Amino acid sequence: MSDHARQVADAADVGGALGNGNGPPGVQHIEAVRGFQDHFVGRQRQFRFHQALGFRFVTGKQRIIGGNERVVRPRLSDAQFFFEKDKKIKLADRLPGLSNVVYHNKLGTLAQRMARVRILAVAIAQMMGINTALVERGALLAKADLLTEMVGEFPELQGIMGTYYARHDGENEEVALASTEHYMPRFAGDALPSTPTGTAIALADKIETLAGIWGIGLVPTGDRDPFALRRHALGILRILIEKKLPLSLREMLSNVVSLLSYNASIKDPTEGVIHFIMERLRGLLRERGYAVDEIEAVLAQNPDRLDNILERLAAVKAFTDLPEADSLASANKRISNILKKSDIRAGRVQVDLLREEAEQQLYASMVQLQPQVSAMFARDDFTGTLKSLAQLRDNVDGFFDGVMVMADDPLLRNNRIALLTELHAMMNQVADLSRLAA
Repeated sequence: MSDHARQVADAADVGGALGNGNGPPGVQHIEAVRGFQDHFVGRQRQFRFHQALGFRFVTGKQRIIGGNERVVRPRLSDAQFFFEKDKKIKLADRLPGLSNVVYHNKLGTLAQRMARVRILAVAIAQMMGINTALVERGALLAKADLLTEMVGEFPELQGIMGTYYARHDGENEEVALASTEHYMPRFAGDALPSTPTGTAIALADKIETLAGIWGIGLVPTGDRDPFALRRHALGILRILIEKKLPLSLREMLSNVVSLLSYNASIKDPTEGVIHFIMERLRGLLRERGYAVDEIEAVLAQNPDRLDNILERLAAVKAFTDLPEADSLASANKRISNILKKSDIRAGRVQVDLLREEAEQQLYASMVQLQPQVSAMFARDDFTGTLKSLAQLRDNVDGFFDGVMVMADDPLLRNNRIALLTELHAMMNQVADLSRLAA
């Protein structure tokens, strides 16, 4: 049973599938009645669940069927007419018409917008290592169905009908699916694009929308979000995270900004859009049950790639379960505060200036551990990276117990700042551990 059929069945007081079929339905019929007054299509039959309020006899059921058929048949007839008429013109032949559709007076026509989307989608395809020719073709045709009579009458079918028309025109299957998939996910919990082509175009479409609308100053405020930028941001996040795509957010935005640079009135939206996306990411991760301090520890690193964000969070969670975690997190916070207050530009650690035994032991343990930590981090073993830091706890504690960082001798002071700088970088590759301190 489909989700829609199940929803209608759950809403019915006394359930029953009612209706009469007139032969196998075509896709134009299925889509035309999908969700229309609780109608849906079964194989060779058009059914409707009803709320049985007094219609308890067969004669009552027949009245329901008759009434609904009078409502649905004209809709099906219109759909059949539009479908047959639309098929006479190929999607590719409709493309010039996009130049007559204004997207936004500051952002040009729909044709100009989709030219930007196409260029960005190809750039994303190159980053993904997928077929750029399919992506370029799919992006070219993605919005062509907006000019069909079927979509004009039934706008909720945009994208869906594009896929069927593209198939009718003999387009590659991935190109055809891209018409539907570049809108995905359309809502919370919706499926993601199933093909690489659809994925690249979906990302391009959403990122171009975010950058363009943000660039002209139409930032969402309160409940007002007329261009659905929050939904677009969440769609980008879900695609990058769930498909584990190692793509740079800043690089993709940079590509869009360069395409929008022709208009001097458009301000660079990069920082605002990045912040907006990260705020949506915080909410998404909280909804998935991650602790706030763990989220902040990971996002404090300003990640540009999100494909491994869940692995980083899992690593932080595993780290917090270690007996050494509290001590190292507190030490890390202390180190961060010292470095923030220091105006010293630390160079490399000079071994001959390590005078105290505690700092010598700390540096030796760091040198010994560094290859292991680097190797684990390089292969995205974030849990192993953080767990290996537990070996430093005793030496870190010993350093702060026995060494005066801000020594009077500037050479010793600068060298100890250099030591803490290296330790800070080593400890915070995966996440900012100071955010875990109580």
